[in-house]
Amino acid sequence: MDNPTALVTGANKGIGQEIARQLAAAGLTVYVGSRDAGRGQRAVEKIGGTARLLVLDVTDAKSVAAAAQQVETLDILVNNAGIMVDGKPATEADIDSFRRTYETNLFGVLAVTNAFLPALRRSAKPRIVNISSGTGSLTWSTGPEPQFPATGSGAAYRSSKTALNALTVFYAQALAGDGFKVNALAPGLRATDLNARAAASDGDPAEGAAGAVRLALLPDDGPTGEFHSWDGTAMPW
Repeated sequence: MDNPTALVTGANKGIGQEIARQLAAAGLTVYVGSRDAGRGQRAVEKIGGTARLLVLDVTDAKSVAAAAQQVETLDILVNNAGIMVDGKPATEADIDSFRRTYETNLFGVLAVTNAFLPALRRSAKPRIVNISSGTGSLTWSTGPEPQFPATGSGAAYRSSKTALNALTVFYAQALAGDGFKVNALAPGLRATDLNARAAASDGDPAEGAAGAVRLALLPDDGPTGEFHSWDGTAMPW
């Protein structure tokens, strides 16, 4: 790609900022998506190089439309913006927490992806990476000894990532004929402010981000419609 460009949503902190940093270090022009202009600008200054601020609130239709109008051509879209409202199981969760979670983790991805599709279609090698979670794997959440038991877990967050995985498959199938590569990534537990467990983790965000960058820079014979772990191994749906 000549002068390739990338957009990373929720890139003012955490894994998103690290994805943006690594893409910029690889020579790409990177739009740092941030709903807060101040925090976004500080991230741009920290990343340096070719990083550019793009004010973008994935839950606001007007913000999404305004951001899309500023980007004529796009090669890579990384849907990283995500939230965890609470860690309640389904039996204790309320509808509002589900709605708030899905607005960012699922509906936001749909809105942003569709808004930037015209720009992505102008790319010779369009790539979309959706940041999911291993806890969204139904395979790893079921069975006699599930890796992620449902008891005491965030039903809203986890189900939103399961739905995001399905959306990834649907986009991959719909866009396969246009040369798109669309994949989901489980970045692993990282030291971010997603929740208390993540905040206490010693997982390096850069390690998880590297997995996203690998999918963002896939060659023409790379996979599409797949769910990968941060280390490149295939994840079960």
